[in-house]
Amino acid sequence: MTDVVTVNGEPLSLDGVDPNETLLWFLRRHGLTGAKEGCAEGECGACAVALLRVHDGGARYEAVNSCLVLAAAMAGQELVTVEGIATGETLHPVQDAMVQEGGSQCGYCTPGFIVSLFAEYYRPGRDGYDPEAIGGNLCRCTGYRPIRDVARAMEPVPEVGEGDRFAARLVQGAAPLESVSPGSVGEGERRFYRPETLAELYDVLGREPDAKVINGGTDVVVEVNQRDARFDVLVSLEGVAELCRWDDADDALTIGAGVSLSRVEERVHGMLPLLEELLPLFSSRLIRNRATFGGNLANASPIGDGAPALLALGAEVVLGSAKGERTEALDGFFTGYRQTVLAPGEVIVAVRIPKPFPQLGRFYKVAKREMDDISTVAAAFAIDVDDDGQVTSARLAYGGVAATPIRAHDAERSLVGAPFTASAVADACAVLKKTLNPISDHRGSEKYRRAMVEQLLRKFHAETQMGGVLP
Repeated sequence: MTDVVTVNGEPLSLDGVDPNETLLWFLRRHGLTGAKEGCAEGECGACAVALLRVHDGGARYEAVNSCLVLAAAMAGQELVTVEGIATGETLHPVQDAMVQEGGSQCGYCTPGFIVSLFAEYYRPGRDGYDPEAIGGNLCRCTGYRPIRDVARAMEPVPEVGEGDRFAARLVQGAAPLESVSPGSVGEGERRFYRPETLAELYDVLGREPDAKVINGGTDVVVEVNQRDARFDVLVSLEGVAELCRWDDADDALTIGAGVSLSRVEERVHGMLPLLEELLPLFSSRLIRNRATFGGNLANASPIGDGAPALLALGAEVVLGSAKGERTEALDGFFTGYRQTVLAPGEVIVAVRIPKPFPQLGRFYKVAKREMDDISTVAAAFAIDVDDDGQVTSARLAYGGVAATPIRAHDAERSLVGAPFTASAVADACAVLKKTLNPISDHRGSEKYRRAMVEQLLRKFHAETQMGGVLP
């Protein structure tokens, strides 16, 4: 049913829920207070819940930040909170291990860790310890080592039929998402839609021109939490199957705008090193289980990490509306601060990365913390060289230095046709100094950003030379 969400096996009605209410506060209103609000922006993981998602004909549990999920978006879905993990008085193996290892101190973060470890316990094909499983959960009581030990020591999942109700549930699979429209969820003047098809989406956007379009919600819901933003009409793209395409063709890799970054992370493994370097630095797994390239690009943040990487790859965006589809080079997609070429009623349908992929590619992120932080400067570089070591193409992309993510076209041109040497890089850095005018803000000064813009290019050259990939 699309007017309820199933929580720990029991249906909870969504009738009367405000479309702007987060799943976290919806759960707490219903007495499920194990999930805590620590940051309200997806950085601490204290609010984690495990969402049942479709996976390879069956299902999987994915840990997500309930503070960044709208309750209305959970219509027809199923999730597990920390309260539902034990079976009666019998602790789940993850919970029991946390007790035995002394993994809980003050206890505030513990429910989130339990949920993330629960999702990792049932991860399809789990073989060994994945640090990313708890990379989005923070412990402030110096208790991280025993928690890590729990993750490292997890036993294999019992076979179905051995009494593990969660393993049995996964075999049953998860149902595709159905349409949601006003009347089935929410009440009053605020409206929530979740169409199933692009045609239905375009129809809704035609009738609701002022609607706020939301996909994973990892950016939009921060505005709800931190800035008290309230939207009269919300349209979720989560149920549109056409936005979840994955087409690895001879001429391009096409990634649907609704494919979560964690799925991208799995599928590009061994295929596209530049994206493989980007994704572990793109917030945490809790965020990546919801976030998408479509949302990251449509938000048009100058510090969004996806844009520089995709710019360096020469990506295009496929845009769709009731009038049809068109393809726009990502290099021309951003028109100003948080502004794009998207027309009213138009959405990003897919991201297209042309082939062949670049011979040399790297992604770099300069931030106060290496992991799970906002970039001061992000850079992505991609070049191709011929047999003589001369550069045949170059794309240098930056985030965090201007009002939009940018390509350094003049510096690129200075590299093409020359050997990729330290001298050529020095010349390109001189061009960068003349042509780029980095901003200053609380994350970094213009002087600091200017230094990073040049030093990262030098680092790229040094690393590719040391790696023995150049003639």
